[in-house]
Amino acid sequence: MMSPNWQGVYPALLTPFNADDTIDFEMFKINLNAQLDAGIDGIVMGGSLGEASTLLNSEKCELLRFSKQAMNRPVPAIVNIAEQSTRCAIEAAQDAEKNGADGLMLLPPMRYKADGRETITYFKAIATATSLPIMIYNNPYDYKIEVTLDMFEELAGIPSIQAVKESTRDVSNVTRMNNRFGGRFKILCGVDTLALEELALGADGWVGGLVDAFPAETVAIYQLMKAGRYIEALAIYRWFLPILELDIHPKLVQYIKLAATQTGLSSEYVRAPRLPLEGKERISVLKIIEDGLATRPDLPDYLHLLKTQHAERV
Repeated sequence: MMSPNWQGVYPALLTPFNADDTIDFEMFKINLNAQLDAGIDGIVMGGSLGEASTLLNSEKCELLRFSKQAMNRPVPAIVNIAEQSTRCAIEAAQDAEKNGADGLMLLPPMRYKADGRETITYFKAIATATSLPIMIYNNPYDYKIEVTLDMFEELAGIPSIQAVKESTRDVSNVTRMNNRFGGRFKILCGVDTLALEELALGADGWVGGLVDAFPAETVAIYQLMKAGRYIEALAIYRWFLPILELDIHPKLVQYIKLAATQTGLSSEYVRAPRLPLEGKERISVLKIIEDGLATRPDLPDYLHLLKTQHAERV
């Protein structure tokens, strides 16, 4: 097992499909290794961007096993747990561990709007049922349950709960978490359009969406920010922002798959009830992507910067 350090860029990987609705493992491998070549630090599988709600648990396990074999460079593989019941969540977590997961990303209970006590009990039950390190996904905007600072205080006593995917859309929450807990929880930005801001405030990483289509640009921004080269990072981020806004739409899966198709890293196939984009909507989204591709910036030697920083850590 590769224990995640919860720093750097962790793509929320797409799940490519074939026309017959089966998983396109060859395209998955192409995307996965493009991410690794760009310098990402870990992968998140079976998230909302990976169409988790329409994947069978057996398919998630198959993707996990495949990814471990297909990586051209080993990084931690994190599996998303998004279930309606504690029992199902525990089963999914244990299946992930048996199939080689290096960590879990854990959402609060789905559908039922659990209160604070119920949410904490849910998290604790899963954490004690597996030995894997855990990143809590805090996204009250989309999932209607906020993991508050007081709730994190109760979770701080569980060593395996190590990080948070910060998606409250309130960038000051990075500072609140650090003020309250110091470095107890690693903080990874989970909203593409707020990544530069949260990195500037001290976030440790970025769970990205548009990284699926533009891995090099995403990692370059992260590395430049961590190296204190803010002006260079900002220039790339300003170019990137219109594309990053595709991440904050209910059809983010279709939008990001379209972007990744244009960069050769996906197809547009989605699993029902989602449908591929068509008509004016597809034209408008495609224009945003094509405008970005037409003005794609030259990147500095961020991979060299990455190697230097890794050497300094060692």
